[in-house]
Amino acid sequence: MKKNVNDSMENEVTDKVVPEKFGFKEFVKSLLLSIVFVLLLTTFVVKPIRVNGSSMYPNLKDKEVGFSNILSFKVFGVKRFDVVIVYVDELKEYLVKRVIGLPGEIVEFKNDTLYIDNTAVSEPFLSDTYMNSVKGYFNGIFTNSFGPVVLGDDEVWLMGDNRPYSSDSRRFGAFKLTKIISKDAYIIFPLNEAKIVAN
Repeated sequence: MKKNVNDSMENEVTDKVVPEKFGFKEFVKSLLLSIVFVLLLTTFVVKPIRVNGSSMYPNLKDKEVGFSNILSFKVFGVKRFDVVIVYVDELKEYLVKRVIGLPGEIVEFKNDTLYIDNTAVSEPFLSDTYMNSVKGYFNGIFTNSFGPVVLGDDEVWLMGDNRPYSSDSRRFGAFKLTKIISKDAYIIFPLNEAKIVAN
């Protein structure tokens, strides 16, 4: 059967794909939507973080990058030993610290032991190996004694895991709950150090 020339031409026309034009307006629209999405994400869901310094070593290391959970903090609040991101007015920057004392509690350290309301509390997140390796430089003490400190109903006591090298509530005093932005640290870079550091 002879193929109709008109049919072949019609098929050729039908099969052609006309590329969509992506002009300046489309670019601006896409850019604005992306900016709004990122702003919403980093305001209500997650906060990007970058670890600066060794105050949380060895659980968090200098220059590690990841994010922290804003939504989880807003919904569940904080518990003892949560890792949180707090804004420090004196420094005008955000720091990563751990919640040691909760609102209304009495916090004290004696002989390298944490006491909450006069009861000794263990700190299982601390590395015995690391503590023993540095105690020799600080007269055998990892956490200097202080307190008792009475916290207000809207205050928490925050400290770094690397006590001899951390600027925390021992320097800045108790932090208002309103200064906490998010909780938990999800490290994604470097890839070989990917982890979740939480309670």
